[in-house]
Amino acid sequence: MIPEIADLPALEWTSSTSHLSYDQSGGTLTLTAAPGVDWSNDSLGGEQQHRASALAFTAPKNFSLSARVMVASPRTTFDAGVLALWVDSEHWAKLCFEYSPQGEAMVVSVVTNGYSDDSNGPVVTAPWVYLRVSRVGPAWAFHSSADGRKWSFVRLFRLDTEKPVRVGFMSQAPMGDSCEARFDSIEFIQAAPENLRDGS
Repeated sequence: MIPEIADLPALEWTSSTSHLSYDQSGGTLTLTAAPGVDWSNDSLGGEQQHRASALAFTAPKNFSLSARVMVASPRTTFDAGVLALWVDSEHWAKLCFEYSPQGEAMVVSVVTNGYSDDSNGPVVTAPWVYLRVSRVGPAWAFHSSADGRKWSFVRLFRLDTEKPVRVGFMSQAPMGDSCEARFDSIEFIQAAPENLRDGS
């Protein structure tokens, strides 16, 4: 059963149903990925992968969605808790708290217009990171934060489509048996940051 989360529009899966739990008292959403699930449109021409499913709502104009993201140990390569944008298999984006092949947790962003533009961000030494996705007019902005107050710019981009975009939460485990991603301090406001690069 999909929970109602305070201040969020109604949520639904972008594709198949995945495993979730919601602790209403703590405001914690937990998503557990099945083995081998991911979103990937490999720029090198590898097989596309869209077996992961996001728990999402239709994105309004000019908003911000943020959450503190944690991933349970032990971790496997490329597992992640994700804030995700989904239109269709050719147009999507994700902001990830991901585990690298070098055994480091980091902020990773992927933007897909046909093929995926994959970019590594900062290494995260804490057990969590705050992630934020915002709609800014015709564009989208990704930010990360250590404390949920001062935000670091990750990237600004467009999705090459006029179709509705769904935004929400996802867990991925491309190379592992599972990934348990936890999201709390979830905040949704119907306004975008006034300045994308000043930490606000």
